[in-house]
Amino acid sequence: MPAGSLCLLILAVAACVAGCSPVSLAIGAGATAGVAVAEERSVGEAVEDAGIVVEINRAWLAEDAALFSRFNTAVHQGHVLVTGIADSPEQMLQALRLVWQVEGVREVINEIRVGDDGGAFDVAQDAWIASQLRARLTFDSTVQSINYIVEVARGVVYLIGIARDEDELERVKAHARQIEYVRGIVSHVRFRQDEAARS
Repeated sequence: MPAGSLCLLILAVAACVAGCSPVSLAIGAGATAGVAVAEERSVGEAVEDAGIVVEINRAWLAEDAALFSRFNTAVHQGHVLVTGIADSPEQMLQALRLVWQVEGVREVINEIRVGDDGGAFDVAQDAWIASQLRARLTFDSTVQSINYIVEVARGVVYLIGIARDEDELERVKAHARQIEYVRGIVSHVRFRQDEAARS
């Protein structure tokens, strides 16, 4: 396989597994090569993030299949967002402990809820919300959509990635607010200038 084709294949696989659940959507997963190079993550970082997702899922399955079925992850540059509903605080801590043990994890963002919050939301509805937001961001030329990963759980939209500036992030949030059934928006998006200052 030519080197260019292999590179595109790796990018596509990495984007598809950036979040482990069907409702974790790496925005811009179907982007062209020209758009892909605009992503804040390098190809190597995207592949590393995909590997982290695989290792977290493997650790959860090895420990307890219930962990794999209850919790979802989205990873961006080693920052791991974990969502889902835990049966107990102990189960939540068990899941998070295993995430921290995976090589390459720089930060764990805990958005796990304990117990049934009484929401009537289901996986299909969460997937619908995520697909609607994906479409809105993809077709908004003022948003660099490939830099955002969306996770939806019980009608709450979780965002992770890197924004070019506050105006862009606010535009992303505005799109989410306009979607039916969205109960809330939680942003763990970092800003490009902050990341540049740390490097």
